[in-house]
Parts: sequence; structure tokens; C-alpha cells
Amino acid sequence: MSDNPVSDNPVSNKDISRRRLLGTVGGAGATGLVLGAAGGAAAHAAAAGDAPTALTTLGSTGIGFHGTHQAGIATPLQACGHLIAFDLAPGAGRKEAAALMRRWSTLAGDLMAGRSAGDGDTGVALDAGPSSLTVTFGFGHTFFDRTGLTAQRPPELDPLPAFSSDQLDAKRSDGDLWVQIGADDALVAFHALRAIQKAAGDAARVRWQMNGFNRSPGATGKPMTARNLMGQIDGTGNPKPSEPDFDKRIFVPPGTKYEWLAGGSYAVVRRIRMLLDDWEKLSLKKQEQVIGRRKSDGAPLTGGSELTEPALDETGPDGKLVIPDNAHARISAPEQNGGAAMLRRPFSFHDGIAADGTPDAGLLFICWQADPLRGFVPVQRKLDRGDALSAFIRHEASGLFAVPGGPKKGEYVGQRLLES
Repeated sequence: MSDNPVSDNPVSNKDISRRRLLGTVGGAGATGLVLGAAGGAAAHAAAAGDAPTALTTLGSTGIGFHGTHQAGIATPLQACGHLIAFDLAPGAGRKEAAALMRRWSTLAGDLMAGRSAGDGDTGVALDAGPSSLTVTFGFGHTFFDRTGLTAQRPPELDPLPAFSSDQLDAKRSDGDLWVQIGADDALVAFHALRAIQKAAGDAARVRWQMNGFNRSPGATGKPMTARNLMGQIDGTGNPKPSEPDFDKRIFVPPGTKYEWLAGGSYAVVRRIRMLLDDWEKLSLKKQEQVIGRRKSDGAPLTGGSELTEPALDETGPDGKLVIPDNAHARISAPEQNGGAAMLRRPFSFHDGIAADGTPDAGLLFICWQADPLRGFVPVQRKLDRGDALSAFIRHEASGLFAVPGGPKKGEYVGQRLLES
């Protein structure tokens, strides 16, 4: 399964009149097109109102806003991402929150279908198609206090426990409202970010915002699991939508006491700084021992391919475990954690060079699960106690958000909560 893979708002020529492209993939790829004078002429023609040319494969991909689940959860990784958290403004409550979610939902539906942001559109995404844009909304623990809905707050949304390795910045953590934006084009993603921020109006104020990226679709010869900034393949053990228990592990089932959350999920968000200077001093062999997998192809050190199950009990000629007892792959394996599973869907980040001269870079870790107390928390507790990777990472920000199910047509996200 995937999140609404076929748009329920089909992208028509009229819909994308503000997003006309300069050519097709075939034309650009075959001729090595350089956008000089010819490119400028094509752009001028589009602006003048001529019929739009065909969208490229990447730009034409649209993901539906309505559905059982919100988009951006089981959607394939996108090339560009923005995470932004808001706090409701002083004096704002349930009424203002409902009006905000109605505005945001209408806006997200339009943007994901390739339409404009309406009056005052910045024009940032002119000429582009939807580019797999998704906009996903969640509610933090404090949102329920601010809106007088504490009776509707599930216990799974209680604050995460403290972990010994945490070095969290409170100003970049938590929040009343959380928005995840992803797209395969950076300008489309930024356009959505700007539109969402502007549409908040006087109802909510930005608490924190983070930017991320992944490898672009088509950059590899075949589809591959993403790599992180340490160069490691990251996400091999993810639950697969094709697995029969995928929905049970990732989404809150119907019939839950908190019916507004049925079809939804819980997102744990962590800004994890990678100490790349220290990591890159390690030999390749040592890096692989820290992770428990080969760097070249993600296969476990006990052999096979990326998808081969690690032989956790296998020993080498020296009698030692081939996959060390503190290797990240061993400690995080579901079979080592009572079957705990979460869908990891991260973005990498690089925010320049820190004051000490080291790269401020790492992972915007986002994981999805039906219950964080059975997903993220038990795994992180084990990692916190003895993961070899812990010496090379630093958890600097954190948040936990309840993400409602997808809206039906005519609904806005969170309507079943805010109008209950």
C-alpha cells in the first residue's frame, strides 16, 4: 500500500496553469538541453498563456490529499523536506485551531494537486507540477490543553521518557502543531512551506523549523534504500507496505477509543547530529563493525544481500561474534526488541559549519508507529544503553505528535477531533 498514490484531485492542464514546464524529460535528456536563450523564450511563452508543455515524469507525479491515511507516511521518500512546528497564539483556542486546520487542509489539497496557493501566491513554484508533494499534519501534547480537549488526548501522546544520551534544545523540540512537507522538487517544497506559514496568520506562531533532503529519484541505476550522511544504507529493516501486518504496526486501527485518530499514526521526530569528523576517522572495517552491515551494499556482516536476515549468533574463527554485541544492527533488530517495529522515514540535514568548525549535519529522524510505547521507546532505550553508534551521534531535538487519519472529501484534517 501507499499513501493515496493516485490523486483524488487529478492534475489537469487548467490546474497546473501556473506551473508550466519548459520541456519534457525526453527532450532534455536526449539533447542535453541548456536553458539559455531558448529556455528563456520557452518560459516567456508559458507566461504569456500558451498551452503548457508536457510535465516531466518527476514533476507530474501527484499524491492525493484525501484518504484513509494522511499522505507522507507510507509515501516513498522524497528528495526535499521541511519540518515546521507551531504554537497556537496567546488567546487562540479550539475555534481558532479549527479554522486554521480548515485553511491548511484546503491549501494542502490545492498544492498537492498542482494548483496555486490562491490570492497572494508567491510564484515560487511556477512551471512545476506537483512533484510528489505531501503535506502532513500532527498535534502535540500541549495542543489538547490549548484547545480544551484533554479528554481526547491519548496516553500514547504522553511526553517521551528522558534518555541518557539526550542533549535536547527545548526551543527546537515539541510544539502544539506539526507539519511535515515533502516533495521531489526543492522549489515546490519551499513554496508549500511558505504558503503554510503565511496561512497560519494570527492563529499560530512558528516554534521551530528544519530543512532536509534525500537522494533525488532517478539518481541511481535502480531503486535503492537511501543512504545517510555517514554513507550507510539506512532503512533496510523497515516494515514493508506489502506485509500483512503493516497497517497494524503503523496505523491506529478503527474502533480505538479515540476515534478521531483512527487511520492515523504517531510520529516521533528527532534531530540527530552526526559527528562526521569523528566517524570519518574510522577505518571502513571499524565503521562496518559499529553498524553491523557492509557499507557497500548494506548486507549484514554475516553475508548475503541487504535483505538477508543477520545471523546474530554466528561467530568467526576467533570465536567472537561476527556482528559485535554492541552493533547498531543487532541492538535495533525487531527480534531483539520484542518485535517492536516503526517505519523510519527520515531526511538528512546540513545546516552549515558549527562554531567549532565541525559540520552541523545529520539526520532528521522521523518514525511512524501505531503506538510509540511499543515502537520507538523500547528500541531507543536499548540503543541508549549500549549502541556503538551512540559515540558518533547526538540527539539535539525531539517531538512526539499524534497524526490524525486522512480526511474524507469535504473534511479537514482533525475535524473529527475539533468538532467532537
